[in-house]
Amino acid sequence: MAYKLIKNGTLIDGTGADPVKDAAVLIEDDRIVAAGPKAAVPVPEGQAEEIDAGGGFILPGFIDAHVHLMMEVERLEDRLTTPFSYNFYKAVQYMRRTLDAGITTVRDAGGADAGVKKAVEDGLVAGPRMQISITALTITGGHGDSWMRSGIDLNLGGYPGSPDGICNGVEEVRKKVREVLRAGADIIKVHATGGVLSPTDHPEFTQFSREELEVMVQEARYRRGLKVMAHAQGAEGIKNAVKAGIHSIEHGIFLDDEAIELMLERGTYLVPTLLAPVAVLKAAEKNDSMPAYGVQKCREVVEIHKESITKAYKAGVKIAMGTDAGVMPHGTNLRELGLMCDIGMSPMEAIVATTKTAAECLGWDDKIGTVEPGKFADLVIAKTDPIADIRSLENTDNIVVVIKGGTAVKDIRAKVAAAHY
Repeated sequence: MAYKLIKNGTLIDGTGADPVKDAAVLIEDDRIVAAGPKAAVPVPEGQAEEIDAGGGFILPGFIDAHVHLMMEVERLEDRLTTPFSYNFYKAVQYMRRTLDAGITTVRDAGGADAGVKKAVEDGLVAGPRMQISITALTITGGHGDSWMRSGIDLNLGGYPGSPDGICNGVEEVRKKVREVLRAGADIIKVHATGGVLSPTDHPEFTQFSREELEVMVQEARYRRGLKVMAHAQGAEGIKNAVKAGIHSIEHGIFLDDEAIELMLERGTYLVPTLLAPVAVLKAAEKNDSMPAYGVQKCREVVEIHKESITKAYKAGVKIAMGTDAGVMPHGTNLRELGLMCDIGMSPMEAIVATTKTAAECLGWDDKIGTVEPGKFADLVIAKTDPIADIRSLENTDNIVVVIKGGTAVKDIRAKVAAAHY
C-alpha cells in the first residue's frame, strides 16, 4: 500500500460545497481515502508521501465531455498531404496537452479508436481516461460526411478498428451501430443535424428520422447498456433526439422553448461547447485553417448559440462541460469555463459542470468527478483561486500538479517556485 497526502491547500471538492481552507486529501494507491479539514484526515504515521499544495487550490481532475483527440483543424493542404498514420503520433501530443490542462477524463466524440484508448490504459502513452465513440453516425451528405463537391472524399473512417459512419435507413443504421459497438465504442455518437464545419449542410438541417434515432438508442441500450450522444444544433433535430431517448445533446445552438421543456422532462444533458464557434472565428483571424463556408456559418450562429445556452441554463437543464477540442487546440479546454460564466453561471457552477455533472453525464459519477473517499485519485492543484478568477485556469502554468489514479502526471511546482525566487 502506497499513501500520499496532499496538504496546505484549499479544497474545492466538486460537489458545489463551500471551499475548505487548510485541507488535506489522503490517497492510498489509486483511490481517495479521506478528504476535508487537515485535522480530520487521518494520516498513517511515517508512511505517506507528502505533496505540498503550497497554499493553492485542490480540485477534482477536470472532465471534458466532448473532444476529438485524433485531430486538430488544419489547412486542407496539410490534411491532404499528411500520411494517415502520422495522425496517431500527433494525438500523443494532444493527449499530453490535455493532461497538462488538468483534464484527466474525456469523452471522445469521434476519432479515437480502441487502440488509442488501450495505449493509454496500458501506460504506453500518457493520456486522460476516456470514453470513445469510435466514429459518428451520419447520413449521406450529412455533418459527418466529408465528401466535397469536387468529388474528393475526406472521410477518415473505414480503416480497421473504425467503421465508416455513413448509414441511411433503419436497417442500415441498426447494422452500423452494431459495427461501432463491435469496434469497442463506449457510447454511440450521432449527427442528428447539420453543422458549422461540414461542407454540404447547415446547422438547422435535420438528419436521421426519429425512427432511425430510436433504433440507435435501442441497440446501444439493449445490447450493451450504453447511451447515445447527439450532435444536434437545429431545433427540430434536437427535439427528435430527445424524444428518441438520446442521453446528451451536443452544441444545442438553436434550442427553443419546446426543446428545453423536453430536455427537462427527460433529464437530458446539454454539452454546450461554447468555445467551438468562438475558436473558429479566432482561428479565421489568424490563418486560413478554417474553410470559408465554416466561418460564414459560424458568424451566423455564434450569438444565437450563446443565447440558447443561457436560456437552457436559466431553465435548469443539466449542463456538462464540453469543448469540441480538436476544433481548437487541445490543452486550451478550460477556456470553456469563462464562457460558461458569461452566460450566467457562477465560477462554482462552472467547476461543478466540469467535474460532478460531467461525471454524471458519463455515467462515471461513482468513480470520478468529486473529491470523496472511494473514488479514483484524479486531482488537480491550481496555484490560483478559480472562484475569484475562473479564467486563471486557462493558463496551464497555473495548473501546477495533475494526479491521475494516484500518480502525478504533471508537477511543475519546482519550476513555479524557481520563477518566483
